[in-house]
Parts: sequence; structure tokens; C-alpha cells
Amino acid sequence: MKNEFSADHKLNRQQKGNKMKHYDLIVIGFGKGGKTLAAAMAAKGRNVALIERSAMMYGGTCINVACIPSKTLEYRARLSAAARGDFEARSGRYRMAIARKRELTAMLRGKNYDKLVSAGVEVLTADASFIDEHRVLASFSDGSSEELYGEEICINTGARPFIPPVEGLPESRFAYTSETLMELDALPRRLAIVGGGYIGLEFASYYTNFGSEVTIIQDSVKFIPREDSETAAAVLESLRSRGVRVLLGTAISKVTDTDECAELSVHDENGDQVIKADAVLIATGRRPELSGLRPEAAGIQLTERGAVRTDEHLCTNVPHIHAMGDVAGGLQFTYISLDDSRIVMSHLAGDESRTTRNRGAVPYSVFLDPPLSRVGLSEDEAVQKGYHVKIARLPAAAVPKAHVTDQPAGFLKAVIDGDTGMILGAHLFCAESQEMINLIKLAMDAGIPYTTLRDNIYTHPTMSEALNDLFAAVGK
Repeated sequence: MKNEFSADHKLNRQQKGNKMKHYDLIVIGFGKGGKTLAAAMAAKGRNVALIERSAMMYGGTCINVACIPSKTLEYRARLSAAARGDFEARSGRYRMAIARKRELTAMLRGKNYDKLVSAGVEVLTADASFIDEHRVLASFSDGSSEELYGEEICINTGARPFIPPVEGLPESRFAYTSETLMELDALPRRLAIVGGGYIGLEFASYYTNFGSEVTIIQDSVKFIPREDSETAAAVLESLRSRGVRVLLGTAISKVTDTDECAELSVHDENGDQVIKADAVLIATGRRPELSGLRPEAAGIQLTERGAVRTDEHLCTNVPHIHAMGDVAGGLQFTYISLDDSRIVMSHLAGDESRTTRNRGAVPYSVFLDPPLSRVGLSEDEAVQKGYHVKIARLPAAAVPKAHVTDQPAGFLKAVIDGDTGMILGAHLFCAESQEMINLIKLAMDAGIPYTTLRDNIYTHPTMSEALNDLFAAVGK
């Protein structure tokens, strides 16, 4: 276990010669976890390099092609829906939203780069590939390359969109991923979304609010199967009430480009049909990004799903190599990557107090309109685990703030351990749920019973005060 770099260690490193640069830590990938770890270790006096293959990805996936740009569009889409108008008016607002998104991501890229450089991190814009378990080759766009030696190495290369092998889909000029669709300047009048997962649902909500005619095509019969069944039914009803066409149990056989649009040949229990779309969003999940990295050269083991295999300290089978974020195959959230950096720092510091096993309940939000947020167990999961379950339900329309903001749709649900009063899970499909869920996560981690949230004093009018009435309804 290394937690300090001794004078002897530094001398040995210098004696290896000047043919390659030596670093205490090499981070591969400019994601949330990687940049946080790099800055923190540089602040401790370590010699740190961070390798990122594209200057357009400084700061990582979140700020460039995921969370920040997509939520910028989500916000602008809701404003556009409220403003109404014909398709041309909505198209104009969409172009302005795309321009604002580009300004924001460019600003954040610059800030992220400057922050690391000012912290003393050497940022290399290059492709990285392992030579062996300590050496990494950095290949630059001008054709030159450089060998780097790292005492510790951390992989934070994220994930990439998965493109299913549907005939005609990969090569269709109308096909986009979530990353490339947000670069489209023209609002598609008809948008087909392949996949009914969380990314697809979010984009369905955004583009419906902007004014597109949206069709979701999902091969599974069950809608968002990992969610509480009651919650999933409410989300499906909400999307359909907003005009989203949701096709369940529907397979795509091929995609054909015409001069004006894509034609998707689909089949369900009722037979064949063709869906025409001006844009096709491929939203069938993301896979760990290891292209070109050559982890096998370092002896790094992968999982059966192609992620880097790690233990609870995020160590690979090669003890001085770690992996964080999406590439490690866990939950694909920016805040998980951030927490991963804490775990790796804890390991490098030698205390090993923080692990993947003790980070508590992990909440998440799906930014629909209204947003869906969840933490903990569903009702069915709690019953299957043998808990004496009590349920609390509250319609969002019962919350005064929901009417103040003209967002009365949705409902709130909590799952309680009837024996201890502890909160087992919460499912909030309502306005501002993305903020409320964090309070419930804190209560769950701290072992605070639901009665404390029930009897707490909240400001008014807020959505948080709904917790008074929600938890007052336990078992009723």
C-alpha cells in the first residue's frame, strides 16, 4: 500500500533516466472523477498528468455532451412549451436553445482546463494506450507520441453510446445519438426514439415541449421495468397525455433513408407498419469506453460486459491501477464518478475508509416534465425482501406549490418499514422532485425515521412541504 512518496522513491524515479516523463499519478480521461482526483493529488504535491483525447471533452461527458447541455435544453423546452406558438416559432426558440447550450459548454470547458492547469496538473490532449502496467503511450494529433511512466494510474474514460445492429440504422444520415442530436440546429418535426430507457424518455419530454411529434419505439413490453410499477404506469400515462406516442413490444427490422426522411420498418403483435421521422435518436444505452486504450497490455481484467473489473476500493487486478465512473461498469451518474474519486483518494491515502459498499443510498432523477426521482426500494422489492411494508401516497395536485407553478401532474410515494419506521424507498414523480429526493436520501443514510420528516417544519409554499402530508399518509 503506497500513501506517501519517499525521498528514496523520488531518487529511484529520477535514476530511471530522462527518456520518458515520470509521474506519481496518470489520469486517463477528463471526467468528473478524474479531474477531481488529479486536482486533489496535485494539491498534495504529487506530479500529476491527465490525458484527454479531445479538447472538446475537457471537463468530461457531463458538461459537454450529457447532463449540463441536456438539462439546459430541458429548461428551455419547458419555457418554449409555456410560450406556445406555431412550429416555426418553436423552431426559432429551439435554435436559440442550441446556441445557448454551446456557449455554456464552451465556457465550462475553459474553466475546467484552467482549473486543472492552475492546480499544477499537466494536461495532455492525446490518445492514451497502455504499453504495460506502468507505461502509457500518449499519441498526439500531429503524429508524435510520448511515453509516460505512472506510479499510480487511474482510468476515467467514461462510456459511449451503443448502436444496435439494425439494418440501415448505423449508416442512416437521419440517425443521431443523444450527443449528436443536441448539435442539430433544426428542430425535427417528427422524432423517432429507438429505446425506452431514461435517456430516451428525457429526450422525448424535451422535444415534445419544443414542439416535435415524438414516437418512442421499445422492444420490451414492460415500460421502465426497473421502476416501481405504480410509478411507471403514472409516467407512461403522463407521456401519452402530452402527445408522446409510446410503442411497447415493438421491434425494428430496418431503417431506410429517403430524400426527405428516415423510414423505420417496425413490427408488433398487430403487424407491420412504417414510421417516418426527420430525425432518429438511438437511445439504447451506453457501454464502457476503452477503444484504443489496450487494457490487456497492462494485464487489466474486464467484466463480461466490457467494463474494467474493480473491487470495493475501485482497484483493478493490477494494484496500482484504478478505474472510476462509467468505465468501471457501475451506475452512470456524474455524482457517482465524483464519489469514486473520494474512494480512490481514500485508498491512496491509506485509510481505505470510503468504499463502494458504504456510500449509502444512491438517488437519481429522470428529467421529464415533471421529473421522476427515486431512491431505495420499490414496493415490490421491499415485499420480496420480507419487510413489513407500509405505503404512503400523495397526489402532486394536493401540494399548493404545484398549482402556483402550474405543475399539478404526478404523485409522490414512499415505502416504509412498518416495524422500525425507517424509509425504505421513495418515488417522486412531481415538480422539483430532483431537489426533494436528496432530503430523503439523507434521512435514509442517517437512520432518521419517516416521522421526523412528517413533523418537520418546511418553508411555504414549497414542494418540500409535501413531505408533511406524504408521511402523514403512511399506512392509510
